[in-house]
Amino acid sequence: MPIIPDTKDWTWVLQRPCQECGFDVRGCTPATVPGKLANMLPRWRAALRRPDAAERPDENTWSVLEYACHVRDVFTLFDHRLSLMMTEDDARFEDWDQDLSAVELDYANADPSRVSTELTTEGELIAASFGRIPEDQWGRKGTRSNGSEFTVLTFAQYFLHDVVHHLHDVDG
Repeated sequence: MPIIPDTKDWTWVLQRPCQECGFDVRGCTPATVPGKLANMLPRWRAALRRPDAAERPDENTWSVLEYACHVRDVFTLFDHRLSLMMTEDDARFEDWDQDLSAVELDYANADPSRVSTELTTEGELIAASFGRIPEDQWGRKGTRSNGSEFTVLTFAQYFLHDVVHHLHDVDG
């Protein structure tokens, strides 16, 4: 059964803590991303080793494996977008249909061991990318296809919430 697409605009997490996962991004910066990811990647690997990692808890919720595939792809996508923000003035981001990616890339039938390796690799890459950005560049801008505007600072915050929130989803 296909998952019901999440059509919420999650940019509100830049203004207040998330009531679902409890994460407050307002203290996060690009410089804190590497440390936060270093703490989360082992938890993702542990979750993918669960015997039931490929099983959906119900028909409307992704499995741990599907969430991990999504997070791996978020790492890759955000690293690309961050690169655009650092190399282009007022970068523009193409739309990404995460639900279509889940189907086209067959998240549900991926190999958990391979996903664990890929998620770790991509997570380390984006951590390094954020870690290289000097504070005087945190104001660089990018705009998502729906018109949501980010600075490198708010982009880092939005990114971290996504990863923390999905880890909360699989830990819950």
